[in-house]
Amino acid sequence: MGWKTLDDMDLSGKRVLVRVDINVPVEDGTVTDTTRIDRIVPTLRDILAAGGLPVMLAHFGRPKGKYVPEMSLRVTLPALEAALGQEVTFVERPDAAVLAALPAGSVVLVENTRFAAGEEANDPGMAQFLATLGDVFCNDAFSAAHRAHASTTGVAHLLPSCAGRLMQAELSALEAALSKPERPVGAVVGGAKVSTKIALLENLVNRLDLLVIGGGMANTFLAAQGAQLGASLQEPDFIGTAKAIMAQADKSGCRILLPVDGLVAREFKAGAEHKVVALGPDTVLEADQMVLDAGPDSVKAVSDAFNDLKTLIWNGPMGAFEIPPFDTATNAAAADAARQTKAGTLISVAGGGDTVAALNQAGAAGDFTYISTAGGAFLEWMEGKTLPGVAALENQ
Repeated sequence: MGWKTLDDMDLSGKRVLVRVDINVPVEDGTVTDTTRIDRIVPTLRDILAAGGLPVMLAHFGRPKGKYVPEMSLRVTLPALEAALGQEVTFVERPDAAVLAALPAGSVVLVENTRFAAGEEANDPGMAQFLATLGDVFCNDAFSAAHRAHASTTGVAHLLPSCAGRLMQAELSALEAALSKPERPVGAVVGGAKVSTKIALLENLVNRLDLLVIGGGMANTFLAAQGAQLGASLQEPDFIGTAKAIMAQADKSGCRILLPVDGLVAREFKAGAEHKVVALGPDTVLEADQMVLDAGPDSVKAVSDAFNDLKTLIWNGPMGAFEIPPFDTATNAAAADAARQTKAGTLISVAGGGDTVAALNQAGAAGDFTYISTAGGAFLEWMEGKTLPGVAALENQ
C-alpha cells in the first residue's frame, strides 16, 4: 500500500479538499439513486471528527468547460444534507478567504469543477488555484481516478495528500482481488462485446486460474471454436482475437469456461418462446435463432467451478439479464457466489457497467465482499493500467 489514508494526516484546524464522485442520476430535479452520496459520508464524518473542514470538489455531467445551469451540483444538496445529517454550504465561486471565514464543523460543496476549462485539461494554473483553497487533499473518488484532471491529479501533487475511506476501500478490495489474491482466483467476465474488453481479457488470462466468459462475448468465443450461432450477437471481426486469448490462456494455465448450453429464442423480448440447446464447436443454429442466456448445464459448471475458488472477480452479466427468462444464469450464478461469500469460503469483488445492476436484480449484491461504485476506473484497473489519480497519491 503506497498511499496514505486519513489516519496518517493531521487534520485538526485544516481545510481538507475532498475530491468526491457524486455524479448521480437525477430526474425532475431530484436525485434518484443516492448510492454514491451515501458512500462518501464516512470520509466526511471522519474529517469532521478529526477537526477538519471538508471542502468537496466534484463534477456533474459533461459541460465541457462551460457553465451549464442544468449541470449545477446544487441539485445534489438535499440528498447530501439528508445523508450527512447537517447543512452543506454551497459555493459557486470558491475563494480561500470565504472558506477561511466559515465556522468549524462546516461542510462545503464547490460548484461543478468541469465548468472550468482547465479541469479536464489538468491545467497547472487551475491546480494551483485549487491548492489555495485547502491545506490537505483527500481523494475519495476512485471512480474518477482514471482521469488525469486538475481536481484528481494536479492538486494532489501540490498538497499533502491521502485516500478517503471509499478510495481506501476500493483500492484495498482490488488489491486483495487481483494484486495479491488468495488463490485459486477466478473471474466472471460477461457483456455484449469482446471488442470492449480485449485489454481486460488479455490481462486476466495471465493472472487468473479460471475465467468464466458469458453474455454476447461468449458467442464470439464459441464461433472461434467453430460454432454457427445464427442470429446470435457475435463479432466476426474479433474471432482471431478470441482465438489468441484462448491460446494465451492455455499457455498461462488459465482455464476458460464457456457456456456448454444456452437458452435459444427467435425473438429478443421478455417471455419469448425458447428452448435449451447444447453449445459447442459443432453447434449449428438456424439463421433466425439466437443464444440469449447460458443454460442449466452451464450454470452448474460455473457453480462447480466457484467451489474451487478462494477469490472471485465479477464484471458483466452472463446473458440478456434485463429481460426474463434470460436473466436466469446471471441470477443463479450470482446467488451462488453470494452464498459462498456469506459462508466465508469466497472473497468476491464486483464492479463496472451493468454489473451492479445485474447483481442487485439478482438480490446478491449485499452478500458480495465488495461492490465497486466505479465503472471505467474499475475496468482500467482490471486491465492492469496505471490510474493517474491513484499514482498521484502513491507519489506522496
